[in-house]
Amino acid sequence: MFFNLSKLLSFFLVPSNILLLVLLVALGFWLLKFRKTAATLGIASIAGMVLAAWSPIGVAALSILEDRFPRQPLPSEISGIILLGGAVDTHISHDRDALTLNEAGERVIETRMLAERYPNAAIFLSGGGGHLFDDGSLTESELARQALIAAGVEDDRIEMEERSRNTCENARETAVALGDRASGTWLLVTSASHMPRAVGCFRAASLAVIPYPVDFRTKSGNINWSATASSGLSAVDLAAHEWIGLVTYRMAGLTEELFPSPDQ
Repeated sequence: MFFNLSKLLSFFLVPSNILLLVLLVALGFWLLKFRKTAATLGIASIAGMVLAAWSPIGVAALSILEDRFPRQPLPSEISGIILLGGAVDTHISHDRDALTLNEAGERVIETRMLAERYPNAAIFLSGGGGHLFDDGSLTESELARQALIAAGVEDDRIEMEERSRNTCENARETAVALGDRASGTWLLVTSASHMPRAVGCFRAASLAVIPYPVDFRTKSGNINWSATASSGLSAVDLAAHEWIGLVTYRMAGLTEELFPSPDQ
């Protein structure tokens, strides 16, 4: 229920969608001759779009998330590497019959590099379909497995679970699959902006991990106005997705911390 509801509501919680919907409502009021209401809503929508598109607000919100878990010196030996889903597009991969990485594809690349650094470490992939209407025929874990094998990782090093559909399910299913091995030293690979939410979920599942953030979208300590409207809106949407996710998971009791930190 939580997964289905979150997917259905997510459309209405994306800032760019909200601003466009407000503009459409303004147009409706204008056609109905409620000109003052239409003008107010229209101005608010356009002002919001300009602010989201070109101001530093989205980059600043993303930067706070990405700076929360800076990379730390890595141990000499680890038990394994946990790669969270979200780096592949299952729908396009299925339709095109071709492996398709998305904008978070660096997760797979960095995992391959870590696999080279730690040749004896296990690699665990966590991720099912992750979409509301997936038929389960092609999962994020399976596509990531194919990508890693094609990049030279031995098949027998890779384990995976294909049941999880969101971050806290990633953590729970991974903890169950690893069993007693969960007490070992595991690196957690996911996007830097997603790391706070991921760490919160793994802590709630009593699985201690070493965060290894990748896929950075912002410069450290350098908050600038967006060069293009599309990049600004993308930053605002991504930041909103993660901040709303942090609050929602905490309110739903899925995590024990609102904004996890390295010191907790």
